[in-house]
Amino acid sequence: MSGQEATTPPEAVRRSPASPTSGEESLRRRLLEILLTPAEQREVMRYPGTRPRMTYEEFLAWADEDTLAEWVDGEVVMYSPASDRHQDISDFLESVLRSFVEARQLGIVRSAPFQMKLEQGREPDLLFVARERLERLKETYLSGPAGLVVEIVSPESVGRDRGTKFREYERAGIPEYWLIDPQTKRAEFYRLTENEQYRLVPPDGEGIYGSAVLHGFWLRVAWLWQTPLPSVIDVLHELGLI
Repeated sequence: MSGQEATTPPEAVRRSPASPTSGEESLRRRLLEILLTPAEQREVMRYPGTRPRMTYEEFLAWADEDTLAEWVDGEVVMYSPASDRHQDISDFLESVLRSFVEARQLGIVRSAPFQMKLEQGREPDLLFVARERLERLKETYLSGPAGLVVEIVSPESVGRDRGTKFREYERAGIPEYWLIDPQTKRAEFYRLTENEQYRLVPPDGEGIYGSAVLHGFWLRVAWLWQTPLPSVIDVLHELGLI
């Protein structure tokens, strides 16, 4: 990497804690019933702001394939389901990235819900693991940093994706981090410098971003904002895969 100066990480957005929905409350009660004794349950319910604590191994044993949660500082943090647009973009990128990675035999692509264990147990929307790092891949999680992480920003996740996760991914040494924001129609691409800090790398004059990790892969950013999204077959054709 060149010695270019790193950008300052985006500031986390301060948000007032929202009242839990009936679905979130149901999941929370199920978690309490599974993990805590009756006395512990009463204590947590007495102070609603607290969360039950557990080890990462306990978290993995508790969470199933449909659980929308991360393990943060020994606590379970549960999230709302993704919006239709969020899921549409995620599925599109997964299809394109997976096809490219498999065709070039570069490694594997995984989508949420799949854990990546760093300082915390995170669940990126998409992650790429290089072929040389596949020994890090466990049955239910990736042990250590991925080579590329993609987070699709939602109003509920913006503080985490631009704040705590940004800094955690940077400290973990994840070489490339994409932030895709459907609300603002903004895509940001960060690469780790020699100083182990993220530097924002803009698309070129034609709106195309070329990945530093997935050699030969490029993304036309305007694809992400099309309605409907472009055909995956057409995109793979442009990428020269078919």
